[in-house]
Amino acid sequence: MGMVVLVTGVSRRLGARFVAELRRRPGVDLVVGVDVQPPRSPVEEPAEPAAPYRFQQLDLRRPAVARVIAEHRVDTVVHLAVSATGLGSTNRAAVKESNVIGTMQLLGACQKAPGVRRLVVKSTTGVYGSAPRDPAVFTERTQPKNLPGGGFAKDAVEVEGYVRGFARRRPDVAVTVLRFANIVGPGADTPLSEYFAMPVLPTVLGYDPRLQFVHEDDALAVLVRAAEEPEPGTVNTGTFNVAGEGVLLLSQCARRLGRPTLPLLLPAISWMAGLARRTRMVDFSPEQLRLLTHGRVVDTTALRDTFGYRPRFTTPEAFADFAAAQSTGLLPPERLTAVTDRLGALLGPEHAPGAHPAHPGPPNRPRRPRS
Repeated sequence: MGMVVLVTGVSRRLGARFVAELRRRPGVDLVVGVDVQPPRSPVEEPAEPAAPYRFQQLDLRRPAVARVIAEHRVDTVVHLAVSATGLGSTNRAAVKESNVIGTMQLLGACQKAPGVRRLVVKSTTGVYGSAPRDPAVFTERTQPKNLPGGGFAKDAVEVEGYVRGFARRRPDVAVTVLRFANIVGPGADTPLSEYFAMPVLPTVLGYDPRLQFVHEDDALAVLVRAAEEPEPGTVNTGTFNVAGEGVLLLSQCARRLGRPTLPLLLPAISWMAGLARRTRMVDFSPEQLRLLTHGRVVDTTALRDTFGYRPRFTTPEAFADFAAAQSTGLLPPERLTAVTDRLGALLGPEHAPGAHPAHPGPPNRPRRPRS
């Protein structure tokens, strides 16, 4: 018999694409999708013969998922339902319950199912936090100096803790945790993409953080590889950072979008972010504000050397594909990008867009605003 895969979070874009791709894979007999709401658009039907698909509408916070796993004799579980935003609800308490309590219920069901042999969990590099004295590059073994104090990043920290406990109780299950950088692409629907869609980008005065991105196509490919048996010479169990090579400064992102920036003092932008959340204009969370102040860069050596996957898109290339799908900004991005890229080349390779230090350097230091 082939694989029977249960996938959570299938009503979101990444989950729906993952289901469609998984159904095309040889050796997959059945894919079972689970989410609290049905998909907004019809599930993509692969052109070629594909594995059958069953959708189960249920809330992971309820124990009904155990019945679904037992009924379909699921052997592989891919948990994509840990998200920064909820489906049909913007209430932060409800989102946290869905992330944390939903994961606890799912892991409890997996623990009682002797047929489950593989578990893949989508996490985030946000578990490292964003602080002024962070190391230049986070590896999977780096302990953050300041754990996230709230929001989606804290949810992910708790989720990973429960996953580690599950791995100790069920050592026979292959467990993979994928820490994704911010996912971008033509169809990205994340809070950070909402920020970049604003006509004017508010920034913190005196700071120009380094950012990393992963293209949605690479995120999909990594998930598929994690759900299957490892290829010869690779290991797909453990914890892996997932990001495109290179970095971009926030100012470079703004220029590529043609968006002007509005530098503000931190108290002012914090007040503006709170107002945006209350009015539901954009999900400008405190953790996102910290990211846009201090930035975050992760090492992806394990992804390439151990997991055996090199992203097709670098960070600049992934962001360029995202930018190409956005509405034209107020400034001409092509001219701005050409000028800044030429200036970076004249100054040297270390100033080139997307330049990434080969070895960890000093921590991110905020630039002092000029008086």
